[in-house]
Amino acid sequence: MGLKEEFLSLLERDREFRYAVIGLLGLEDLRSSVKTLADAIAELIEVQRKSEERLGRLEESHIKLIDRFEGLSREMGRLSETIGFSLEDIARAVVPGWLYRHEGIIVKDLVRKFFYIEGTEIEVNLYGEGIRNGKRIIILGEVKSRIYRSDVEKFYESVERIAKAVREPIYPLMFAFYIHPSAEEEARVRGIRLIASYMR
Repeated sequence: MGLKEEFLSLLERDREFRYAVIGLLGLEDLRSSVKTLADAIAELIEVQRKSEERLGRLEESHIKLIDRFEGLSREMGRLSETIGFSLEDIARAVVPGWLYRHEGIIVKDLVRKFFYIEGTEIEVNLYGEGIRNGKRIIILGEVKSRIYRSDVEKFYESVERIAKAVREPIYPLMFAFYIHPSAEEEARVRGIRLIASYMR
């Protein structure tokens, strides 16, 4: 019997010899590593399952949040309409005194006015005919709950068109609850006075 055959025979007949060979070959360590790997895979699968469950709950919460946001947007739209009218009333009460104290302009009433210029209607929230240093001056005002750069740019276009039509000195102003910093810079460049509701 050759060496190979004798070795295989011993492996089959002698359990202790078999374990000794396994130890020498490191198969026990290999078996342990395989078990560790299997445990790690099982743990990973469980984590994935839990993550998917959390993701499902997150998607449900996201849908609910969108529904609430849309509802809030509708409410804000209705509130903005209400605030828009009341804010005009506040502006009509506050602006004449502000103009007199800060600009020396005397104006009695500020009203909503429509201009028809070259077939286009232009609406102005605040219109008044005032006096400064004995000379007539037209007050044109826009009232918004919040003023941003784009609002100033849009109002300036209306002022430019009206100025060409009335051919009198104009004092343009915008009145709001909140004025964004970008609007302040744009208004300064355009020569438009911004007045916040808290200013006196």
